[in-house]
Amino acid sequence: METGNVTTPFGRRSMTLGMLANQVMAGEIKPDQSVDKWKLFRALCEAKPLLGIGDRALAVLNALLSFYPKNELAQESGLIVFPSNIQLSLRTHGMAEQTVRRHLAALVEAGLLLRKDSPNGKRYVRRDRAGEINEAFGFSLAPLLARAEEIEQLAAEVMAERLHVQHLRERITLCRRDVAKLIEAAVEEQIPGDWQGLYGEFRDLIEGLPRSPTAAQLELLLHELEVLRADILNRLETRIKSTKQRGNANYIERHIQNSNPESTSELEPSFETKQGAMAEQDKGREAETLEKGRGEVAQSRQEESRQSGGRNDGGGLKSFPLGLVLQACPEILAYGPGGAIRNWRDLMTAAVAVRSMLGVSPSAYEEAANVMGPENAATVMACILERGGHINSAGGYLRGLTRRSEKGEFAIGPMLMALLRANAPAGRKVG
Repeated sequence: METGNVTTPFGRRSMTLGMLANQVMAGEIKPDQSVDKWKLFRALCEAKPLLGIGDRALAVLNALLSFYPKNELAQESGLIVFPSNIQLSLRTHGMAEQTVRRHLAALVEAGLLLRKDSPNGKRYVRRDRAGEINEAFGFSLAPLLARAEEIEQLAAEVMAERLHVQHLRERITLCRRDVAKLIEAAVEEQIPGDWQGLYGEFRDLIEGLPRSPTAAQLELLLHELEVLRADILNRLETRIKSTKQRGNANYIERHIQNSNPESTSELEPSFETKQGAMAEQDKGREAETLEKGRGEVAQSRQEESRQSGGRNDGGGLKSFPLGLVLQACPEILAYGPGGAIRNWRDLMTAAVAVRSMLGVSPSAYEEAANVMGPENAATVMACILERGGHINSAGGYLRGLTRRSEKGEFAIGPMLMALLRANAPAGRKVG
């Protein structure tokens, strides 16, 4: 059992207000609070960018957790582990003891561990005559238990951000393809306009993106590409309306689509070979972009852009308005940031938190998001939460829906309509 509320470090290590704050926080654990240590560790791995810890620090923490005798972290079982650095080195696959000490200090600094140093700085345990632990000196796992909800929320935010970035990349790929092929069509049809200048603007936007862009940079690029696409479409539509060939606009549209049936362009047009005005160095860049773009197009064909309800989503799945989803699944509101859901991103964050609570593995949820699309996967998680009392294994149920969605055998609409009827006021159900 642990004694005392505050402990100071041994030797030359000084006491700080941050250490004291962590100890005070760890002392506020509820008596009945517990959490699965390996489930919490997986959430830590997801949330590591926001916690400021690296892979090797997590390896040391994994070794420390392996010395805790039970799977459930709980105050009543004691939260002190006391392995030596040699034992930690063995369980971190031969990590040098000096490196182990450095990463232990990083975990303490991040507020994930507390030191409970003995009078001589060694780690050991005292037991009573019955063999029960009377007092232990080593590292306390209490901060992990105290911050369990915070860590899971951070993990949900990181996963939602990753899905958001993936969605942005897919939409950018589709927009790039649209812009490139529209310019190619304009050049083939010899429509008057500064198409070379528009193509140069398009290339500047693409090449100005950093190698590892942030979500904000991707959102800005997507907006600029959509504006460029709208400008090109407006020019082409103006040309179509002004042309009275055979008095049939549909004929003109077919003519534009089929005027060059032997074109083999997959992502971007070889514009410089048609105009003869692009620099030779651009040809090499274009070939490299073409090869990279083939993989992006193959992935993006699995899912179309979803900006509003009623469109077809990835795998042919139809998405629905956010308001309708929340009306059918009101329980998901409690898991949104600040207890509210204002947009699709909030719903995706809440869905990841619900996924963790229901025991759905990250791989099952990511597979569902890839097949159905992020918004539809979040909608399905909201429906599973709403029907939680009727579903034995949420993870198995989600994987089953994912497989059905891949085969085109699953639609979200009937599930939402059933929940809407179930949640409707009694007066509306009658008659």
